Amino acid sequence: MLGEAPLSASSVPATGSADRDLRAFIAGLPKAELHVHHVGSASPRIVSELAARHRDSKVPSDPEALAEYFTFTDFAHFIEVYLSVVDLIRTPEDVRLLTYEVARDLARQQVRYAELTLTPFSSTRRGIDERAFMEAIEDARKSAEAEFGTVLRWCFDIPGEAGLQSAEETVRLATDDRIRPEGLVSFGLGGPEIGVPRPQFKPFFDQAIAAGLRSVPHSGETTGPQSVWDALNELGAERIGHGTSSAQDPALLAHLAERRIPLEVCPTSNIATRAVRTLDEHPLRQFQQAGVLITINSDDPPMFGTDLNNEYAVAARLLDLDERGVADLAKNAVEASFLDAAGKARLAAEIDTYTAARVAG
Repeated sequence: MLGEAPLSASSVPATGSADRDLRAFIAGLPKAELHVHHVGSASPRIVSELAARHRDSKVPSDPEALAEYFTFTDFAHFIEVYLSVVDLIRTPEDVRLLTYEVARDLARQQVRYAELTLTPFSSTRRGIDERAFMEAIEDARKSAEAEFGTVLRWCFDIPGEAGLQSAEETVRLATDDRIRPEGLVSFGLGGPEIGVPRPQFKPFFDQAIAAGLRSVPHSGETTGPQSVWDALNELGAERIGHGTSSAQDPALLAHLAERRIPLEVCPTSNIATRAVRTLDEHPLRQFQQAGVLITINSDDPPMFGTDLNNEYAVAARLLDLDERGVADLAKNAVEASFLDAAGKARLAAEIDTYTAARVAG
């Protein structure tokens, strides 16, 4: 792998008992996750099971070989590997298995609420019936909430590399009341940014917003701050996925802070895809100093050798946070979420109760 390797859950520099105590606090902290991808959350165990089902795939079924397979040279290579895993999702049963197991992994990390980004176009164009797809994710969502207590909501995103055809299909699936899933709350745009300008997707975001969905496009991950401005001005973005390059534009940072437009920050992902060269160069501190509302997320955690708990530990180190500071980060995610007011109040109160019980003074 070129440059710095992804930071795994065990590779954040330890500082003795204080670090262990903070990690234990994070492990039990109730959380919300706002930027995590459906296929990108497939654990090595699930990817191996799917690869064994579909032997014609180039994805290795050996869990140990997956670690090497999930080693990325740059963002383009990451997209290539990501799409090869997408190709493993070929039946409604595959969709249901993946969704349920992602919820199980989230629950293990005390994630009470997650907005999971799905790309239905990738499944329907591979032949999965659209109604069967919707039924599979909804069945998994309801089962997971009943069994694990984790509430899932959906963001349907356009795979930008697939062009305007994918945008047209995604907005149709997201706005047709005959098939639109109950758990759908938002509309996004993912994939590579270079060569995929944001403004061309405005008509599709306009349709989604008119249908009551919230706008959460990726922007400013591998392109400059203009793509973030475009997401705000053309796509009506209410949150920005990544937004890493926003740090290059003081006026943009001031705008984000003044309007309290959240950034969905995924530190380890940014290193693994080479969006940022090293963690010490990550703009998270600049976002905090500018007063931007930052949320911490895991993006495609197994592919990057991380999880949400580790991302909080990374953020705590970069921002020099104690337990109360980490709890405030968790409450940022609650504030920035699309939970209803009562749900936000309950989860924020749970975070406060947990923190009060764990932190003296």
